[in-house]
Amino acid sequence: MRGTTHGVTARRARAALGAAVAVCAVTAALPGAAWAGPAGAAGPAIVGVERISVAPDGTQGDGGSGAASITPDGRRVVFSSSARNLTPDSPAGNEAVFVRDQQTALTKRMGTYTPLQPPAISGNGAYVGYSLQWINDVRIRQYQVSSGGTASANCSAYSCDQPSLNGDGRYTALALLMRKPAPTNRQRVEVHDWNTGAVVTVASFEHTYPARPSISGDGRYVAYQDGAAKDVFVWDRTTGTSTGPVEGPATAASLVQLSDDGGTAVYLSGSHTYVHDLRSGTTRTVTDVKGLAVDPTGRHLLYAPNATGGPSLVLRDLETGTDQVVSDRPATAGIDAVSTGGRDVVFQSAADDIVPGDTNGTSDVFVRHLF
Repeated sequence: MRGTTHGVTARRARAALGAAVAVCAVTAALPGAAWAGPAGAAGPAIVGVERISVAPDGTQGDGGSGAASITPDGRRVVFSSSARNLTPDSPAGNEAVFVRDQQTALTKRMGTYTPLQPPAISGNGAYVGYSLQWINDVRIRQYQVSSGGTASANCSAYSCDQPSLNGDGRYTALALLMRKPAPTNRQRVEVHDWNTGAVVTVASFEHTYPARPSISGDGRYVAYQDGAAKDVFVWDRTTGTSTGPVEGPATAASLVQLSDDGGTAVYLSGSHTYVHDLRSGTTRTVTDVKGLAVDPTGRHLLYAPNATGGPSLVLRDLETGTDQVVSDRPATAGIDAVSTGGRDVVFQSAADDIVPGDTNGTSDVFVRHLF
């Protein structure tokens, strides 16, 4: 596999490219909603956008916030922030990880460590995991949101990062890097079972290019990339084998995300985004855009247009081909940014005119409610 050892026989299958998704008219941007309710108040069923990186009384954050993900039901959002007023126990001067409950409008801090990468949240919103510096190593710390209880991936001989949590938080897929690269086995993709302590090696590499694992909701599938060969593979727990590259042997690709149902892998190649159906083997091409995230069902794709002068974030319904503007102001988003059915999209922006009263002069986290 071009310098890659997967531990299993990987099947190369050229993906059949489907017809390009038609470019459809973009709907008008929705008006901004300024609501940011007080602690204990249930969030209203609004169509619009709200800022969620706020203090318990709705005051705007006094530091920058970003790196957000949302649960499939849209209830909880995890993000990182250097703001000191989001919770009463926010650490002064350090970036920390927070979870916002959209039903109760309550925000919790998850540990005191500075995240090295965007935090991940389980599908049910019960667990959060992120990479952090631990003496001379990088480790994954996982938190139970309700109790604050913690567990760490044992990386005493490695640097481990890029966590991806499954639906109930039992399985964590992560990439492990040798602290001092050896001639072989410099990186591994693993799945850790927090219930049994079992660790399964999904793939191993002779390089340290990013692997970016993404796990399905039931923990059965893990999509990952061979960063050196620029190939995307999908591992199946039931067979113990990896299939791919899903983009075909002659195409250079990088993984965006595996859908929560394990049926859709989104990857980038050149200036286009590809949505690969793992069940049928067909691929849709979304031209001249950068895919950022896919909803749990694989139907809705969040993307950033490559062209300038238009909206910064757009959500496409891949079945109907219709687009909805998420933000027409400068904004960014990461994986797991879309709830089921494309109902909610979480993003970050430093623009000061998305909601009224934005005067903190820094990046905030917003949720766009599309219906």
